[in-house]
Amino acid sequence: MKTVVIGSGSWGSGLAQVLADNHVDVTIYGNCTEELQDIAENHRNEKFFPNVDLNPAIKVSTTIDVVKDADMIVLSVPTIAIESVCRDLLPYLDHKVIIVNTSKGFHPVTNERMSNVIRSVIPEQYLSSVVSLIGPSHAEEVVIRMLTTICAVSLNEADAITVQNTFSNAYLRVYRGKDEIGSEIGVALKNAIAVASGVLSGIGYGDNTKAALITRGLAEMIRFGTAMGGKLETFMGLTGIGDLIVTCTSVHSRNFQAGYEIGRSNDAKAFWENNTKTVEGVRTAQVIHDLAKEKGIEMPIIEEVYQVLYHGKEPRQSAYDLMHRELKEEHPYHSM
Repeated sequence: MKTVVIGSGSWGSGLAQVLADNHVDVTIYGNCTEELQDIAENHRNEKFFPNVDLNPAIKVSTTIDVVKDADMIVLSVPTIAIESVCRDLLPYLDHKVIIVNTSKGFHPVTNERMSNVIRSVIPEQYLSSVVSLIGPSHAEEVVIRMLTTICAVSLNEADAITVQNTFSNAYLRVYRGKDEIGSEIGVALKNAIAVASGVLSGIGYGDNTKAALITRGLAEMIRFGTAMGGKLETFMGLTGIGDLIVTCTSVHSRNFQAGYEIGRSNDAKAFWENNTKTVEGVRTAQVIHDLAKEKGIEMPIIEEVYQVLYHGKEPRQSAYDLMHRELKEEHPYHSM
């Protein structure tokens, strides 16, 4: 099973290490010469994992034609780059491959889910299927072999089983899932909720607040996801509440970090002026807000995240407004 990982960032490097540990022939392709050189010569990726040794069996390439004889291609790039990367792959595909998607978000223009974006670019004659490898996982922990569980989600069960078997080992347990809609919406929407979690921590709120946010954030995830065609039980699993918990509670999360800085300053202005990292939850908040408005789905937490990010609302005021909404009976389809 020859596998090429597209992207030499933290998750690409972490998954490449998983594959190398599993004795899979794996090559990382990327456009950052410094990162690739570090991996090849020092068996490290210091930019993302200081003082962490990587499996020396990981190979690297600076030319994309390395995908020509691959059986599996793992896309580990931001959502904004998925379409263009797939187009770059096309000239080098002459047989069916499994495309493993690890991005969690939506197309920057069409708002399509990632699996649909990939299928819209890669013709059926070259695409066995898309398998999304997603769930509660921080690369910083996987790369040092901490116990982690994620999910291989696909409409093609045979390919999902292949991915499951290829990646699973003593520290990474991969489950399978068929609910592509629910899973992809869950792992994307949780990024926006994680921004809110960081905001509340930045303001100075504690564990009670975070528990409330995660619980009511899950309610919004269920409400939106089922309205879009996802299955309720999916949001009770790894790609729903599992990913929501890890992203809302960990300092490893870029979404949490971004929200934290916004909360500390009680304003998103500095974030927009200084941020240089990919924070998927920022874009996701806008997409979910717009789709929810279009379909009449009540999403009070997402609404407040959107107002803070895009309309200059003060986070403290957003928290106040959420707490002073009409009092209701608790129900998964009611809001905070």
